[in-house]
Amino acid sequence: MRFIIVSIFLISIALFFSVHISPETWDYTGLLPLLIPVFLLLNLFLIVLLFFGRFRLIIFPILALIIGWKFLVVSFQWNSPDTVTEGFTFLSYNTMLFNNNWGNDNDIKITNSIKWAQENPSDIKCFQEFYQDFTTPSRNALKQISNNGAYEHAYFAANGNEKKKSYGIAIFSKFPIINSGKVFDNKRNNGAMFADIKINEDTIRVYNTHLESMNIRAADLNNLEGIKNQYRSTIRKLKEGIKLRTSQMLILKKHIAGSPYPVILAGDFNDLPYSYTYFSLREDLENAFESKGRGFGFTYNKVLFFLRIDNMFFDKALEVLQFKTLREVDYSDHYPISAVFAYPGQLNSSD
Repeated sequence: MRFIIVSIFLISIALFFSVHISPETWDYTGLLPLLIPVFLLLNLFLIVLLFFGRFRLIIFPILALIIGWKFLVVSFQWNSPDTVTEGFTFLSYNTMLFNNNWGNDNDIKITNSIKWAQENPSDIKCFQEFYQDFTTPSRNALKQISNNGAYEHAYFAANGNEKKKSYGIAIFSKFPIINSGKVFDNKRNNGAMFADIKINEDTIRVYNTHLESMNIRAADLNNLEGIKNQYRSTIRKLKEGIKLRTSQMLILKKHIAGSPYPVILAGDFNDLPYSYTYFSLREDLENAFESKGRGFGFTYNKVLFFLRIDNMFFDKALEVLQFKTLREVDYSDHYPISAVFAYPGQLNSSD
């Protein structure tokens, strides 16, 4: 029994440490952190078990949870929103191409998903997998979400004909956009862009990103037979995706380091909170879910419902007041996430 408990303790510590080793150094480093939730639960179970048995050994799972406390923090939160302080509202949403990938027989869902994006009242909106169709008025998302000039926008196409039909990433803002640009793309539906947005007398830089997709079909993981048939290719895709996301994250971090303004980084990161990507970004930025989220904050709307892969990171010079995962909005395979941030000028005046 002692050997098993000590082994679980040592494996837990190794897993906790693995998030700080780049997957570019060793392929499997990126896969090891996926086991962290399992070992967190295992240590919790051991605490309960040993409390009624070999009490002296309980120190090992307790010590493991103390060392790995930050992984509990990124998994579950129970914060109270600040509903008194005024601020600007912020939305991030992977729209799944507004359902255009399902063909012309899906008109109602396409219309409703664009309408929801248009009617959402957030001051700043970031969309990933944004489908734009200039040839069909009902699918001209840029025009509809701009809402007759109520929002300024910046859009960068990753694929398609930019004058007809294309898809990419977009930022909409009720505040003036004074500058925008592309950080990177990989000629598919992934990439990163930024927009400098003037809010009253202050300026912030908003990054909208969609890191490399996992490229794993949820349908293949919906039953035991599918998992058995696909596990080799799934492991390969996971390793490749993790390495690509690491390199993309490093490009983002370098760009963010050169920003002249406080930043908000939002989007679909396609990585769990137990990853090198997440913890590397967490070194320099705060996470809105950790600061003001409640519950587990799962953002994926498919069979792997327990994933939180959409995030908002923000500069330590800013303050988040509220954060929500909008699980009632089910047009996409992702749920939107929304937040309220304090106006930058409020923070400056309180110093």
